[in-house]
Amino acid sequence: MLRQPDPESWEQQSAGPDLEAARARLQGTIHPTPVLGSPFFAKESAAGEVLLKCENLQRTGSFKLRGALNALSALTERDPAVREVLTFSSGNHAQALALAGSLRGIAITIVMPSDAPRTKRRAAEGYGANIVEYDRAKTTREELAAQIASERGLPVIPPFDHPDVIAGQGTAGLELFAEAGQLDDLLVPVGGGGLISGMAMAASRLCPGCRVIGVEPLNADDATRSFRTGTLQHVHNPETVADGARSPSLGEHTFPLVRSLVHDMITVTEQQIVQAMFLVMERMNLVVEPTGALGVAGLLAAGPDRFARRRVGIVISGGNVDMESLPTLLAMR
Repeated sequence: MLRQPDPESWEQQSAGPDLEAARARLQGTIHPTPVLGSPFFAKESAAGEVLLKCENLQRTGSFKLRGALNALSALTERDPAVREVLTFSSGNHAQALALAGSLRGIAITIVMPSDAPRTKRRAAEGYGANIVEYDRAKTTREELAAQIASERGLPVIPPFDHPDVIAGQGTAGLELFAEAGQLDDLLVPVGGGGLISGMAMAASRLCPGCRVIGVEPLNADDATRSFRTGTLQHVHNPETVADGARSPSLGEHTFPLVRSLVHDMITVTEQQIVQAMFLVMERMNLVVEPTGALGVAGLLAAGPDRFARRRVGIVISGGNVDMESLPTLLAMR
């Protein structure tokens, strides 16, 4: 169901995300990631051209460093006395904020589920973060983080629902349109909505004719249901290989941005996610995690007519594959 967004609704917000300020803060620290063309995926989808924005090649292996570093930098600009920050994350945001903290000399404490991918936990610890583990069956990360923040008086930088996080993620869109020029469509993985909100903001300014389309797992389709109904929908610990898309819902900031700026949503099955992941690896020689492959999965699942002869951009959001899960993923192919 293609919908015509209303950019004026978010532009009227008094304290919205500032992409240009984020770009200035991040310059010289993040990697400007490459945009790679794929004749294979263009042929498979009948698209005129397919361009991949490779955030799997970003520092920490995902786009998350953009938002984490921008939010932490903005926080310390406002309050130079900050010495420790709290967050909650199953992986990529944890790594990103841990690295951002090490770069800025700020201690980072992360509330992380006991079943988080080990590679992502080890990476966060390697950057010096303190991990507070919890059981998904007994509490939520948001509840535990709120409790710790209250007890210790710590500021919280959430994984997606924060204007400075959204602005940081949107810098990937500024890079994409500067390099690729005008696109007809942009496919973006969706978890809590921080990435697609930032990318849609960039598109609305630099490429207003581009259709921004979110892609999420069918098993974790809260954002799609929220988009369709106009009412915030939730999921609880969804069973999906795309661990970056397990957020319970869109947020206070991301939900209105998705409603205002996104044109459509696509859901994909677990098998389609895994197949897309391995196709990217085989055809592009790129390491990509399941969540990072959602955009490609959406392209291939949409059928030969939806993107025929169009210039399509796809955000490859991350490449932090849990190697211990590879046998399971191979069996799902």
